[in-house]
Amino acid sequence: MSLFRSDILIDDVSFYGRLKQMSWSLIILISVIAVIGFLSLYSAANGNFDPWATQQITRFMFAFVMMVVIGLTDLRLIFRTAWPFYGVCLVLLICVHLFGHVGGGAQRWLDIGVMKIQPSELAKIATIMVLARFFHGVEVQDIKKIKTLFFPILIIGVPFLLIVTQPNLGTSLSLVFASVAVMFAAGIALWIFIVAGVAVAGSIPIVWHFLHDYQKNRVMTFLNPESDPLGTGFHITQSKIALGSGGVFGKGFLEGSQSHLNFLPEKHTDFIFTLWAEEWGLMGGLFLFFVLALLFLNGLWIAFRCRSVFARLLAFGLMINFSIYIFINIGMVMGLLPVVGIPFPLMSYGGTSMIAVMIGFGMMQSCNIYRDARLPRTV
Repeated sequence: MSLFRSDILIDDVSFYGRLKQMSWSLIILISVIAVIGFLSLYSAANGNFDPWATQQITRFMFAFVMMVVIGLTDLRLIFRTAWPFYGVCLVLLICVHLFGHVGGGAQRWLDIGVMKIQPSELAKIATIMVLARFFHGVEVQDIKKIKTLFFPILIIGVPFLLIVTQPNLGTSLSLVFASVAVMFAAGIALWIFIVAGVAVAGSIPIVWHFLHDYQKNRVMTFLNPESDPLGTGFHITQSKIALGSGGVFGKGFLEGSQSHLNFLPEKHTDFIFTLWAEEWGLMGGLFLFFVLALLFLNGLWIAFRCRSVFARLLAFGLMINFSIYIFINIGMVMGLLPVVGIPFPLMSYGGTSMIAVMIGFGMMQSCNIYRDARLPRTV
């Protein structure tokens, strides 16, 4: 039986009513994480706001306004725009293949003049939206039927193929994980996921032959980083040294030796959590985990309060998507997962991931405000 069924009608909510109904605890937690990111970027630049902190603060302010605007938007409008937004994201992903910007050996960005955007980040949001809309229109008795899976697999498969061939294995896999979570929450039978998991595990030897050399190197480095500590294993080795040297209370703000002596690579992007943990130690890391845990529980609370299938699945999927960022990034910098280039949301320097995450939080706010809204039962 699905966890998410029922639709209740509500009256239109006034502007001030919507503003009052926003989850202010969610806003506070988001802001706390962002401020931690600003402090870390300030430290990464050796006590300077430039070149990273100033731009990150500006981006956050822009994204914050975007979150509020989307949050105050009628959920029924978001429901209607799910498919158009998904279509736009697919077009953008195709454009990346045709004339995208190449960086770090991968073609993942589109240069729009004022900034470079990574459509794959937006595609994850769009995929969650259309999956939520699809399952909203499926009858309870049809949820567990095999034929119900065909369309969702197509919805996931198209952007997955466009992203994984950029190549961008990390983002493509995170898209699949978030989508699978939505399908599980919608009520798809557990045995289907077990069979699929066994099939995926069995196909690993075949998939290995199709990986790029740098992707194979990342996996081998993950299994044995000490085999090449000055080459492919340099990133993770230095990250572990920085994490361990922070101790219980850290070396102090602006005092991280691994970070400020430039031993720690990508300290303002993928490895920003390592910088924070080196300077603020175990206690600083636990504080950040506590804030993240509160944010996760807040997101789940919003999801489970929603009456419509679409709102519940959308809020749930977006919260899982955010959590996957965290899980992969922290696992990566601790050496528990291969280095795949997944940023720490709201903290890592970058525009597209910040905007994508805040768009997601805006939609969650709309789900919270319109948690009792009736939506049409259409795919």
